[in-house]
Amino acid sequence: MAGNIKFDCVDIGAGFWGKLQTRNKNVTIHSVYDRFCETGRVQAFAHTWKEGEPNRPHIFWDSDVAKWMESAAYILRKDPTVPKLEAQVEAIIDNIERNQDADGYFNSYFQVVEPEKRWQVRAWHELYCAGHLIEAAVAWHDTTGRDRFLRCMMKYADYIERVFVIDKSAAFTSPGHEEIELALVKLWCHTGEERYLKLAEFFLDQRGTTGVVLDDRGHAVSGTKNIQDHMPVREQTEAVGHSVRAMYLYSAMADVAGIRGDAVLRTACEKIWDSAVNRRMYITGGIGSTRVGEAFSLDYDLPNASAYAETCAAIALAFFATRMNELKPDGKYADVIERVLYNGFLSSTSLEGDSFFYENPLEIDLDRNRARDAVGDTGMRPITQRVRVFNCSCCPPNITRFVAELGDFLYTTDDTTVYVNQYTESTADFDGITIAQQTNYPHDGKITLKVTGMAGKTLAVRIPGWCGEYTCSHTGTLADGYLRIPGADEMTVTLELAMPVTLIESRPEVHENAGRVALTRGPLVYCLEGVDNGPHLRDLAVLPEGAAQMEYDAKIGAYIIEVPGCRRDPARFHKLYEPYSRARRQDVRLRFIPYYAFANRGESDMLVWVRTA
Repeated sequence: MAGNIKFDCVDIGAGFWGKLQTRNKNVTIHSVYDRFCETGRVQAFAHTWKEGEPNRPHIFWDSDVAKWMESAAYILRKDPTVPKLEAQVEAIIDNIERNQDADGYFNSYFQVVEPEKRWQVRAWHELYCAGHLIEAAVAWHDTTGRDRFLRCMMKYADYIERVFVIDKSAAFTSPGHEEIELALVKLWCHTGEERYLKLAEFFLDQRGTTGVVLDDRGHAVSGTKNIQDHMPVREQTEAVGHSVRAMYLYSAMADVAGIRGDAVLRTACEKIWDSAVNRRMYITGGIGSTRVGEAFSLDYDLPNASAYAETCAAIALAFFATRMNELKPDGKYADVIERVLYNGFLSSTSLEGDSFFYENPLEIDLDRNRARDAVGDTGMRPITQRVRVFNCSCCPPNITRFVAELGDFLYTTDDTTVYVNQYTESTADFDGITIAQQTNYPHDGKITLKVTGMAGKTLAVRIPGWCGEYTCSHTGTLADGYLRIPGADEMTVTLELAMPVTLIESRPEVHENAGRVALTRGPLVYCLEGVDNGPHLRDLAVLPEGAAQMEYDAKIGAYIIEVPGCRRDPARFHKLYEPYSRARRQDVRLRFIPYYAFANRGESDMLVWVRTA
């Protein structure tokens, strides 16, 4: 089993991701904290709320704040000079330490609002919140060396073990929203306390063992696909249900499969991976196609305008992919992480860094939305502009921690090989090895790796699945998506990945994309916006053989691509329906921007999948 090089050992430089990390620590982390103060999330940890007061604590608020705390820990580990963060986190820890029950329990909702419901409602996020607090405590201890937060959460984990494993006094046996499983694995890794790993295994093994259980209103609380509780984890073969819960569960499954050498659990992970990525994932790396249950649908059901594609789900898919790559390094896992990074995740945040999407659709049609509004159709649809905070605000702090720990995704290593998974201007120093990446990626495909300390090992550089041609200064063997090059004490490897503008089509089973293509260049998926291309985007068509022109846009931070296309002229129609005539077609230039940058210039139509002429 391989292991990822932690972000502590990796310094992201001034390239594409370096700029975004700077934005994250200077703007996003502070904006999220301010919104969490305005909405009462931070103050809820003081346990002073009284009935009738505003900002009534909510069952998932602890998880929002915990992810923000974890983000702050990661940011401070790389730059301890960021103002205010340390004091803000320590103030929250003060409240946790002050208000934690003697038995170890801590939850700002159940201790204050409905204490009689403690461990009674499976769907109410208690273990989910506990998991995020545990992850934050591990991160804070790593960063500061101070252990009071960690001791609080170890006490909480001990109490959870007593309630669920020893006393069996809770009304359920595993969480309705998974997360604590992977958090307990982290706690075990950090402390070496075997009981925490066994508790993670307990929650995994309890899943899918109780059959269908109804609450007093007749609603299923166990045995359902939406919470991945329909069968034991080792028997599961499809990505089903709530997509964030699913990916957190699958991440923990992969963790335990690797730690325990559990071949059956690993096979289940591999089958689930195939289901999620090869039949139920958007080209952007988004997953979870339906807002009903925020869930996976059926194979190839990937609607564009109503795509749910929750930001947290894309992040969680990257977590799962990382763990799968540790089980057996394969470029296909790093390919998916890259797809998520540059598209389905990156689209979640405004270019200014202070507003967010919860959902990430692949099409916006303002006329269709207005028509639905006109007839009183109140059905949910993706918002068309990012907002600064949500009622359910799980995504913004997930974004801040994901960007802050980006270095985790660059390298994997085992006894013989160092795998270069992602490309960005950076320097890594680990196990006596240094790797300095010099690159303008993703703007072009040239990467220079200056490496020392690799004698006797193999350097495996990923050749992305999207790359049809490449050149390398060193000869090597291509296998499982990596070019494997014999290492040396000092070596400079130059890799050049051809990065042409490419039109992609989906399988015919994806009915919505029939006769349509998506434009890509390197890892970036592109889209059309009405602000550049006028109305009726679905009527535009791209000329597949046309030459592309590129122009760098400093505000967007990437190349804009123009290609020849055509559209029908509305002025040449005189009735609602007329015989087909090519004479109505007029040639136009289609202007594509990176998908991640849509909805930054006011409300506009948007389209990823475009007709061909």
